[in-house]
Amino acid sequence: MITLKNISKIYNSGSVETIALENISFSIKKGEFVAIMGPSGSGKSTLMHILGALDNPTKGEYILDNQNVSKLTEDELAEIRNYKIGFVFQAFNLLPRTTALKNVILPMTYAGIKKDKRLSTAKKYLEMVGLANRMEHTSNQLSGGQQQRVAIARALVMDPAIILADEPTGNIATIQAEEIMTIFKKLNQQGHTIIMITHEPDIARHAKRIIHIKDGKIVDDRKN
Repeated sequence: MITLKNISKIYNSGSVETIALENISFSIKKGEFVAIMGPSGSGKSTLMHILGALDNPTKGEYILDNQNVSKLTEDELAEIRNYKIGFVFQAFNLLPRTTALKNVILPMTYAGIKKDKRLSTAKKYLEMVGLANRMEHTSNQLSGGQQQRVAIARALVMDPAIILADEPTGNIATIQAEEIMTIFKKLNQQGHTIIMITHEPDIARHAKRIIHIKDGKIVDDRKN
């Protein structure tokens, strides 16, 4: 499903050149649950942005479903982000004074999906993540763990092939983090490909494969 070939990302600031990623190569098959681990500054967030079609590599190729993402137009990249990848961020990225239901409906509104379909789909996924009785609560009335569940439901409504989670448990309590990981494991069992960025070993152990990066390079890649 995903192949990275000799991906490098170099940032230039005046005369200073910073290598964020250097010759990264790996493949991820459909249905895998992969954790990408590394300390702060290791390049894992840069890698996430490339995997999510949010940024382009300086060198190398990113192949997603037989498409060379590096050569796509902005409109084509937007289509991949909207339909193929569901994003879950550490900061939740919810509208604070908007209900859980309306937050989850939002991507479908942008996609032009009919109102009744939007409503039934949003309710289905909010029920799936255990928020059937919290749909009409605004996100700022919810706990961190509940907000992350809303974010997961929102990521699922377009039925993406890939769920890309960036430090999904970074802003929530340990017990809530375990609940979130239980949801991810269930989604993986249902066939979703999950790629999770984390610096926490206790969270990474839930994945079936762990890729360690350090100083922009892969230092370990093994099944868990």
